This record gives sequence, C-alpha cells and structure tokens, in this order.
Amino acid sequence: MNTVRAIAVTGGTGFIGERLIAACREAGIEVRVLTRSPARGRAIYPPRAFPHVRIEAWTPGSVGPWVSALAGVDAVVHLAGSPIAGRWSPAFKREILMSREIGTRTIVEALARVEPRPPVFVSASACRFYGPDAETLFSDAAKHPPGKDYLAQVCVAWEREAARAEQLGLRQVTLRFSIALGMTRRFRDVLGKIRPFLGGRIGSGRQWASWVHRDDAVAAILRAIEDSTMRGTYNVTAPNPVRMDEVTAAFGAAVGSRFRLPVPSFVLEGLLGDGATILLDGQRVIPARLLEAGFTFRFPEIGPAVRDVLAS
Repeated sequence: MNTVRAIAVTGGTGFIGERLIAACREAGIEVRVLTRSPARGRAIYPPRAFPHVRIEAWTPGSVGPWVSALAGVDAVVHLAGSPIAGRWSPAFKREILMSREIGTRTIVEALARVEPRPPVFVSASACRFYGPDAETLFSDAAKHPPGKDYLAQVCVAWEREAARAEQLGLRQVTLRFSIALGMTRRFRDVLGKIRPFLGGRIGSGRQWASWVHRDDAVAAILRAIEDSTMRGTYNVTAPNPVRMDEVTAAFGAAVGSRFRLPVPSFVLEGLLGDGATILLDGQRVIPARLLEAGFTFRFPEIGPAVRDVLAS
C-alpha cells in the first residue's frame, strides 16, 4: 500500500469502515472521513489517537463544502448506507434505498467537480443483488440477472449510480459484500447474554449462507484501491459458502454452548417482518473474480473465522 497516500471514505464510522481506517493507520495512509455526524466521527477517531484521520461534515443529499475533501486523494471509498437490520416498515425500506441511491449519486456528482480528480472510485454493494435462491451458484465471472426481491432492486439502483463514475474517466470498482463477520460492542454485549444458547438452528438451517470475515472484506477494499487491473464488479465473500446449520454450529462449538435452542422462522418473521429474509433466504455465492486476480483469503473456512471473531 505504499503507493497510496490518502483516501476519502464515506461510512467510515460503520462496521467495515472502522476496520478499514485501522488498517490505513497501520499502512500510513491519510483518511478523510465523510460523515453526517462529525461529532460522532471525532468521538470514534480522537485526533491524538488517530492523527491520520480528518473528519469532514457530509450531506449525502447535496453537494457542499465537503467536496474539497475529495480533491487530491488517491481513491474514494463509498461504504455509507443505512443499516438493514430491523423491522422493515415502509419508511425503513425507503431509508435503506435512498441512503444508497441518493448518497451514491451525490458522491459521483461531487467527483465530477473536483480537481485533481481521484483515479479510482470503490463503491460497496451487496451479494443480495442476485436475490435469494435455494441452489444456484452465483459467480461474478458469469452474467447473472438481478433478483426480483426488494434488496436486489436496492442493489440495482445502488450499482447504477456508482457506475456513472466510469463516465468521468475513473476506474470504478463495485464490491458486492456478503454478510461480514466481526466483533462489535453491541454483539459482545448480546453474546454475553446468549452464550449458553448460541448455535441453535435458524429457520430450516438448510439455507445457504455466504459470508466473509471483516478483515478479508477490508483487504479486498485495499486491493481494489491499489490494483489498477481491477474494474467492474467483484463478489466479496469467502470462497466456501456453507449451510446456515454450519454457521450456527461453528458459533456453538466456539463458545461451548450447552442448549442450542432453535429459532423458528415464524419467530424471526414476527420480530423483523420482511427483514427476516436476511437470515431465512439463502444464497450460494463465490468470489471467482477475486480468486482469479490472485486475492488470498485469510479466512476461507467458517470454523477458523468464527473462532477468530469470538477471540477478538
């Protein structure tokens, strides 16, 4: 990463963004964090501990003074988007869509105005582009049509806006992330309460689960920034998708849970409504293009990935 001096990041206070910024600190890369909440950004990245981080107030729906933060960086990484975990009311679903579609459109509009213009734009998307499917193997080396469900259509709108960066002459990379595994403060608190029961079947347990360790997700972002041969869409998911039963069994084994109570589909649907699809409707996705590019996953198997997450 010694050829990269500075990057701008949206979503820098999020789950993947925080780990990306930590990796940049280790590599000596300056990071300009574009955030809707500068106060929260400064709380997460106090200047003394994070001298390489510069906090910029960002308004996702309109181009403003923050545009200057994009000038002269080596890459813009766009990770921002409202969380999808929760009960999907109509208002919640609108926020999920608009935060991605409008936010991405605004970043690309800003890129059109800055000089010198960053050479590469890396934008997040999700493997849910393909839609839920019981058995199809989805590879980014093949031309799969988008799914027809709500999350797939969100991804279509998200990626359409990101692709406009190509018209500006930028190298544009879209990273379709699967469910990322990693420890957060909230998960650590929840884990302490449910540890004896962790590992129970979720839904049928036979649905496919595509997943990626957060460190591998961050490594893929850094590779996309530096590798000038990377263009277009890449699945960012471990090369070994598993059934949900295997995911929950790995968590149960790692913590030595005793009871492993199942979570029936109707319970999740009652709690999350349509949002339960994230856990109940599976996908089998592989990262063919990353592997072809020579990317090496640090955590290709679910067992070691879960053990590392729980040990952190």
